[in-house]
Amino acid sequence: MKWRTVEEMSALAPLPDGYTYERLNRSGILALIAAIKVWHPDISVGAASCYLREDFYTQKVFLEGEAERDICVLLFKFNDELVGIWSFEQEPDALALYHRLMIVAPAHRGSKVAGNAMVGTERMGLAMGAEFMYVLATLKIPNMQLALERAGYQLVGFAPGYDREVVAAGVVKRVYEAVYAKVLVPEHGLHRPDPKNLTPKTKALFDLLFPV
Repeated sequence: MKWRTVEEMSALAPLPDGYTYERLNRSGILALIAAIKVWHPDISVGAASCYLREDFYTQKVFLEGEAERDICVLLFKFNDELVGIWSFEQEPDALALYHRLMIVAPAHRGSKVAGNAMVGTERMGLAMGAEFMYVLATLKIPNMQLALERAGYQLVGFAPGYDREVVAAGVVKRVYEAVYAKVLVPEHGLHRPDPKNLTPKTKALFDLLFPV
């Protein structure tokens, strides 16, 4: 699996007029961190809080002009103004893509930037050789759930206590998150489990989620 170029991403997942992609470079890290703090203050705790640390980018993220790494960060720009971030991680051994984070600046949340990018992710995944994509979505607000459902992702379950969120002023708790997935291979490429190997509870949920 190999990340697509910015030019390829622009063709695979075109953005609305006036918006462009840009790969994060080392000199833009601090500005991005400052912007994220404004766009999404609650990100100070939990799995996504790493996006507020400079060492996360310098040690784990594929930066423009540098060696490829498994985590990619693309910036959304509007007339050269930074207005969002889109980040995902490839899992080469599983041929999978994990959607880590997407934030759009409040003033641009009606622009369809997120929706366009989300829909185009399938084309990006296929171009990279991915066969599966997944994401965990907050249940704090419905926006991300709606965007994923519109992009054709399937709700496959809930992760109880997977992450931590600010649930009230000064209160941090572990929370439920929705697990969404999209398979990029045809049905005949999936091996269905033998029913005799499933417990009654497992079979009941499997049949509900994946009916024949």
